[in-house]
Amino acid sequence: MGNILQDRYAGDVGDFVKLGLLRALSPGRRLGVAWYRFPDEGHNTDGRHVGYLKRAELRALDPVLFDHLQRVTLAQRSIASLLPVLEGAASFDDGLDMGAVAIPHRRDWRQQWFARVLDRLKDCDIVFADPDNGIVDDDDQRKGRSVFGKQMPLSEVRQLSRGRCAVIYHHNTRRPGGHSAEVDHWLSQIGLSAMAVRANAYSCRTFFILNPDAEIVGRVRQFCEGWRTLRVSLHEGQT
Repeated sequence: MGNILQDRYAGDVGDFVKLGLLRALSPGRRLGVAWYRFPDEGHNTDGRHVGYLKRAELRALDPVLFDHLQRVTLAQRSIASLLPVLEGAASFDDGLDMGAVAIPHRRDWRQQWFARVLDRLKDCDIVFADPDNGIVDDDDQRKGRSVFGKQMPLSEVRQLSRGRCAVIYHHNTRRPGGHSAEVDHWLSQIGLSAMAVRANAYSCRTFFILNPDAEIVGRVRQFCEGWRTLRVSLHEGQT
């Protein structure tokens, strides 16, 4: 597998929100992160949104994180450079370069990759998955495509969240009905006790929080209230 992966994203506004959320939810918990690292796509401009670091008022949201990401974006950006702000989190960052695997072997290869995720994060009681594109259904046809490395099927969502709280990243799409309907769709498909945090600065993202206990519910609500200035909100209709 190639060594140059989606490190160019590191430190963008999406990282500010996702790391801020994880830092808000994980005190007193054993946090684990599955990065879903996809090969670098130098042809697109994702990961360029670092202008938020010029907005001094945003530093108050999480000063330690804000200052760290400023340093990251001025140096060589990498996923590894983000880990210090997660305070001892278990991290699984094996690459998901499915395009480098022969098509007939991709399904088995992906199963083996995900088995390593589960093993690495088995002792964690809150886990985060960071697929570039987010959640997809379990249609078998997609599992042979190289782009499947940017996606997390429902089967993996359910396995990763079994018996613990999980936070799943999803990049909202142009699904008919709009983003609210899209979030409702995935909440219904996941079929677990869940909350959804919407983050709409620069581009629209959703974080699905699965199996939250009462403490996590409170922390989610507090985070959404505190981060409103960056267009973060609790998905309407959630209790």
